[in-house]
Amino acid sequence: MGTMLAQPPIPAFHAIPPVLRNRPTNMAVAPYSFLSATHQWTQSTRFGQCPFGFRNTYTVRVAEQSSSLIGDETPTQIKTELYQALEGINRGIFGVPSAKKAEIEALVKQLESQNPTPDPILNLEKMGGCWKLVYSTITILGSKRTKLGLRDFISLGDFLQNINVAEGQAVNVIKFDVRGLNLFNGRLTIEASFKQASKSRVDIKYDNSTITPVQLMNVFRKNYHLLLGIFNPEGWLEITYLDETMRIGRDDKGNIFILERSNENALQASS
Repeated sequence: MGTMLAQPPIPAFHAIPPVLRNRPTNMAVAPYSFLSATHQWTQSTRFGQCPFGFRNTYTVRVAEQSSSLIGDETPTQIKTELYQALEGINRGIFGVPSAKKAEIEALVKQLESQNPTPDPILNLEKMGGCWKLVYSTITILGSKRTKLGLRDFISLGDFLQNINVAEGQAVNVIKFDVRGLNLFNGRLTIEASFKQASKSRVDIKYDNSTITPVQLMNVFRKNYHLLLGIFNPEGWLEITYLDETMRIGRDDKGNIFILERSNENALQASS
């Protein structure tokens, strides 16, 4: 979240040009109240009325004061704060405190307001390749987590997504580690196809899914419909932020997804 930079109150003899010492009696004297008054005067100069003849000097001082209050941040700075906010929450999959969730969403909105790729579906080459999920508002809580064994002997590994732009295909791979006497790793692979719905949105259609190895399928067999219901991507997805290393999307169910560019390959990971 952006840090607000606030200066201490400016002494009157610094903030007020000498020519204002005989100001009208109804003018506010608090330093920050001069911001609105000066802004009004600056607007009036557009019509050729420059009161008191000090427009240039005083406007610059107000601009300096305003910029220090707003503290604009670059996408790089916001992303740094976002990664800090995401530390230790396991991608949000098992829920996060409401205050933390609000902090993350505020940073997401800041990034979305500075999206360098406003028409991402017209720039699909930027979306191709492999991405790794770092945060999602999709959660596995309560009885769902218990039924899937995610409290005791199954842990979640990486969530990878490989996008094949030429074929309009997305392959999602969710990795699992199963603890016990026979420790093994497995994965759920979901294949989906997508097509353009607008300059920033794609429609997604579920194609098929597999679980490997067979031991993992045996673990999830009873609750496979539950597992698939959580991770099934079908619907639409709005790409709200896209640069060389990060992608943010919002789906038709109200979920937020934050992914970072990965050097892995989901297709190889699923083999």
